[in-house]
Amino acid sequence: MKKLRDEIKKLPETPGVYLFQGKEGKPVYIGKASNLRRRVRSYFTGKDVKNRKIVADTETIDYETKETVIEALIREAELIKEKNPFYNIKENDDRSFLYAVTTKEDYPRVILKRGKDLGKEKKRNVFGPFVYSSEIREALKIIRRIFPYSTHEKREREKGKPCFYYQIGLCPGTCVGGVKKGDYLRNIRNIELFFKGKKKKIISELEKQMKEASKKMEYEKAEEIKKKRDALSHIQETALVGKKKEDPSSLRIEGYDISNISGNFAVGSMVVFQGDSPKKEDYRLFKIKEVAGPDDTKMLQEVLQRRLKRSWQLPSLLVIDGGRGQVNAIRRVLEKEGLVIPVVGVAKGESKKKETIIGESKGFKKEILFHVQHEAHRFALNYHQKLRKKNFL
Repeated sequence: MKKLRDEIKKLPETPGVYLFQGKEGKPVYIGKASNLRRRVRSYFTGKDVKNRKIVADTETIDYETKETVIEALIREAELIKEKNPFYNIKENDDRSFLYAVTTKEDYPRVILKRGKDLGKEKKRNVFGPFVYSSEIREALKIIRRIFPYSTHEKREREKGKPCFYYQIGLCPGTCVGGVKKGDYLRNIRNIELFFKGKKKKIISELEKQMKEASKKMEYEKAEEIKKKRDALSHIQETALVGKKKEDPSSLRIEGYDISNISGNFAVGSMVVFQGDSPKKEDYRLFKIKEVAGPDDTKMLQEVLQRRLKRSWQLPSLLVIDGGRGQVNAIRRVLEKEGLVIPVVGVAKGESKKKETIIGESKGFKKEILFHVQHEAHRFALNYHQKLRKKNFL
């Protein structure tokens, strides 16, 4: 133990990855840190049972320094994949870990997939595994601000309508034909290089492109490239170290409701709000396929499970029709997927007239939450009535 404590004193106070190694150099646990010395020391001072076991099985501690936490996160994933350390995978099935994937399309999307859903994707465009979903999602937000990418499938691009992310500069314009294919593919290549730990190579190539643009007197293009280079050189990653409080008006809310008659013609709805405004292009409807009989709670679970299989943007808040039982049932689905998303239930009071909020509302006004739930109810009911009418005819 004294030997390990002496090793800790030599660790730098910089971002990086640390490797607890057992007998014959066998990997015990791999992690990342914004401050290597402080993070590794915490394993020897806390009362966490898992940490105590890790320390007990450790013979030596190795480490690698990185310039930023996001680079440490990516290197951590590489090492976990390469070395398969015991305590990283003991309580996790690798099939449940998240992977970042660049799809094989004319305009590749950057999406997250669980190990069990990877299928035949080639390794060259799959990066991970990432143990904590919140961290890789925050990392992608940072990367996307530097290299905007699309999440549109072909049918969405063909609509020609500007998406929300195009309006805030995170989608380069595949939804409106506003980006050259070559420029877009260059962004995707840079994202892939970044996930391979080749930040310096990206910066070098950006500097060459900047000089070429200047020679051709394409000064606006040169300035855009310079912004990318500077942003990459000075990544702002406070969200990965300590998350800032978000403005509710910028957050995505999803509302869910079920409509049926004694289990017949059962349907579910998903409505989407950006802050307090409906985002109707993202609304979705579901025919219930797996639940027999009048069980709204299980139907809600089925709808959410099917929704989470899609590569749609994840919400910051879920609003569902129901009380504590329904809220807990939805939380179980999220926990199974390794997601941490607040859930709010909108329930009728004892008088069946006054509505109450169940759960943490994350700073949203009650009026907005009621609006989301009412819209989900309206959307589900309309679809249910259409199915009944069609069956009657």
